[in-house]
Amino acid sequence: MPAGADPLDTALRLVRAQATVVKRFDASLSGLHGVSLSDFTVLLRLSEAPGGRMRRVDLADALGLTASGVTRGLAPLERIGLVTREPAPRDARVAYAALTATGRERLAEMRHTARQVAAELFAPWPAQDLTALSALLAPLTTR
Repeated sequence: MPAGADPLDTALRLVRAQATVVKRFDASLSGLHGVSLSDFTVLLRLSEAPGGRMRRVDLADALGLTASGVTRGLAPLERIGLVTREPAPRDARVAYAALTATGRERLAEMRHTARQVAAELFAPWPAQDLTALSALLAPLTTR
């Protein structure tokens, strides 16, 4: 580790930066689409899954949540028709979370908003710095 580098200071700066990013995304996504960044992340993950659906337990694992946490997070998305609950055809104990057609349409709008927020957040950054930051953060996001 380079002299003068303080891992705690770096971690705390990262936490503060994360809080700022979440606040900006939440403000735009909730104001325009009625969802939080957390909701958007759930919808995005479902959209990337084969058939736009995932077993709830796999979704929880992919998002770093507990099974009950993902159930609580899905409930409002189900109420507003963006996600639906699908039973597994061969095992009644297994449930899928599936993106609805409305969910796919709304997610496209949300992505546009999220891209705008990200562009605003990183507007002052040179492209090479953004690329470097992304590469530096990658090991923190893998298990």
